[in-house]
Amino acid sequence: MSGMRKIIHIDMDAFYASIEQRDDPALRGRPLAVGYPGERGVVAAASYEARAFGVRSALSSRAALARCPQLVFVPARFDVYEAISLQIRRILLDYTDRVEPLSLDEAYLDVTENRPGIPFATRIAREIKRRILKETHLTASAGVSVNKFLAKIASDYRKPDGLFVVLPHQAETFVEGLKIERFWGVGRVTAAEMHRLGIHTGADLKKYEEHELVRLFGKIGSTYYRNARALDDREVEPDRVRKSVGAENTFAADIDDGDELRARLRDAAVEAWDHAGRIGFVGRTVTVKAKYADFERITRSRTLPRPVRDFAALWEIACGLLDAVDVSQKKIRLLGLVLSNREPPDRSTSSQLEFDFGEN
Repeated sequence: MSGMRKIIHIDMDAFYASIEQRDDPALRGRPLAVGYPGERGVVAAASYEARAFGVRSALSSRAALARCPQLVFVPARFDVYEAISLQIRRILLDYTDRVEPLSLDEAYLDVTENRPGIPFATRIAREIKRRILKETHLTASAGVSVNKFLAKIASDYRKPDGLFVVLPHQAETFVEGLKIERFWGVGRVTAAEMHRLGIHTGADLKKYEEHELVRLFGKIGSTYYRNARALDDREVEPDRVRKSVGAENTFAADIDDGDELRARLRDAAVEAWDHAGRIGFVGRTVTVKAKYADFERITRSRTLPRPVRDFAALWEIACGLLDAVDVSQKKIRLLGLVLSNREPPDRSTSSQLEFDFGEN
């Protein structure tokens, strides 16, 4: 394989929920959700005890309680989560300057060259896990491999408190055996479309040529093609500042039905809002983007004087923007939503963000 780098992906285990259980012994061992109960509440994070009942982030509070009646809700404390995230970041920077944060609870490291001069990335990953546990009393999982795609999948392989390594000679076989849901950029809707095409594993995906995947799924099809071959040439970007958060879906069949388009847009909106909540992203501009069957692209945007603070507001704006997309002459093959125009973190208001997805 080309690009023999040494990449580590560090992912904290149930970060928000674990902090709450750490700080309140009465919550340890109990199914816990970070968020707000009630008709319009939503789960921002769930402990492993809650996940055993099927409770997960982005699930409505009502649905979460139906799955786990003994679920305990605690409000989010983003100022605390941010402070601990910075503490962990300082640990990572002791090993390399090449640290790329993805959110408050995960980051990539390129340790091909590293400060301590340690020749083995696996040893560095073990040291980082040990230090995080000692200094924060929280556990982290780590994935180690030759690129970001493989390292991120590996970090999730033996959670919680896991360490998994994908060696260069194992990479292609490892990817061939992966369920398609584990691939970067394959959400629930895309996975369902792939299943309809008979694509269930990396080996199935590998049977398709790049131009076929691009035709079926848009530009991201090129990424699927490379990932199916265990390839990923993205660099670890230590200075990257995320300017937007979004999600999109390319449809297996073109759509012009308004109700179906709205349902597909809602899937993208939920995914984008969930991601924004996990990384503490707050933005003022909402954009709906669409690609017609003839590949013409259009966008419709609205910028607010203040940041979007709850999902109900985001969804209201998104629906208005979708109404401005003309489907009378051409069908739609791709629909997405982007939140941008980022506001700097404001600790006086961050804990008041409402993870509200409305009623299910």
